[in-house]
Amino acid sequence: MKKIAERASGAVASRIAAPRRRPNGGRTATVTRATKETTVEVTLAVDGSGRYDVQTGVPFLNHMLELFTRHGFFDLTIRASGDVEVDDHHTVEDVGLTLGQAFHQALGGKEGIRRFGEATVPLDEALTNVVVDVSGRPFLAYDLKTKQARVGTFDVELVHDFLLAFVNQLGINLHVRMLAGRNPHHIIEAAFKGFARAMDLATQRDPRVVGVLSTKGTL
Repeated sequence: MKKIAERASGAVASRIAAPRRRPNGGRTATVTRATKETTVEVTLAVDGSGRYDVQTGVPFLNHMLELFTRHGFFDLTIRASGDVEVDDHHTVEDVGLTLGQAFHQALGGKEGIRRFGEATVPLDEALTNVVVDVSGRPFLAYDLKTKQARVGTFDVELVHDFLLAFVNQLGINLHVRMLAGRNPHHIIEAAFKGFARAMDLATQRDPRVVGVLSTKGTL
């Protein structure tokens, strides 16, 4: 893996590689982002098998991204470092941003994809519903409610910030709803698994789709 770029001394430095095609037609991208606060490199294969190697410096985020990769059947490598001694916020948000950029790059013009995906996922007492529209228009409807503010040392509000950064960079309509739940770990984990399954469905190619699935002719 290429060495992560050194942190830029000012404005964001971002490098996005052109999508690489695997022999089986896989859609891939590598995105590197460096700021004074974080350095993030993401390598993504949309048409993967669920392989992951995630190191962000935020253990709970690692866990959620591993779940996302496995249940979405993507291949994902992330190397991130940030000012976690100050707060996890910058790292969590920038990982979401960079992962969204990677999906945007890997999907290209979105030709042939199903566009919509939905999943309702349980985890013990928790039940979440996630709906995705790869529409080109960013919008997040977020309704996860937990009584506890933290899972271990992880601030649960950062889940919203991660998803919002992802949504804005990829340009998707994402609805995340909690239907039932008590334990915040279970609620968030069910949401990430639902997010994975919905993204898997939405990004799958459908042989019936010619161009993009829109009467406008573009997404």
